[in-house]
Amino acid sequence: MIRTISLDFVNAFLVEVEGGYVLIDTGIPAHWEKLDKALAAAGCVPGKLKLVVITHGDWDHTGNGAKLREKYGAPIAMHPDDAFMAERLVFLERTVRSFSRRIQFAILRLMMRLRKNAVEFRGFKPEVLLRDGQSLAEYGFAAKVIHIPGHTKGSIAVLTDSGDLFAGDTFVNRKTPVPAEIILDAAELEKSLARLRGMSVKTIYPGHGTPFEASLVL
Repeated sequence: MIRTISLDFVNAFLVEVEGGYVLIDTGIPAHWEKLDKALAAAGCVPGKLKLVVITHGDWDHTGNGAKLREKYGAPIAMHPDDAFMAERLVFLERTVRSFSRRIQFAILRLMMRLRKNAVEFRGFKPEVLLRDGQSLAEYGFAAKVIHIPGHTKGSIAVLTDSGDLFAGDTFVNRKTPVPAEIILDAAELEKSLARLRGMSVKTIYPGHGTPFEASLVL
């Protein structure tokens, strides 16, 4: 079972797996209370959270990692190429495709610099460094890791055996499903999209917006 936890402008996903739960992404520190309540409501109490997977190193996805590890005792997993972002709250300058996203990106950059909502951010080092193709079966999760750089160097997706793809910000669906609008490396993003087209993806769960059929973008 997949539960979408809507944290204002960003999503976290709670997946019920064998023997517990896996959480994908965490929101910003200001989202902590809402995230914590959603986990409790789902029955994900301390000791039941087996793994926290972070799709990439941006603040809105890493923000509650340290708190989750402290309260729930779950290891944190992410790609090594983005680990430095979680350790030091690094903000990457990138290309932004649309005008509206440029405005949002500028606001996020300003918030980071002023440390609004970031004052409670605690850096962390992930216990699990994920590699491309890695199985998550040891956590009771019938899924594997797909390295899909472009939005960031260490962006990953999690693809389940049933075709659900947790894609972070490689796709967004605020109004219409589209590939990443904030891009570190356009050439790498195109390679990642081409690779995903060759996989058995049915439903995409984006970091921002609602889940959608993969055929709309792949």
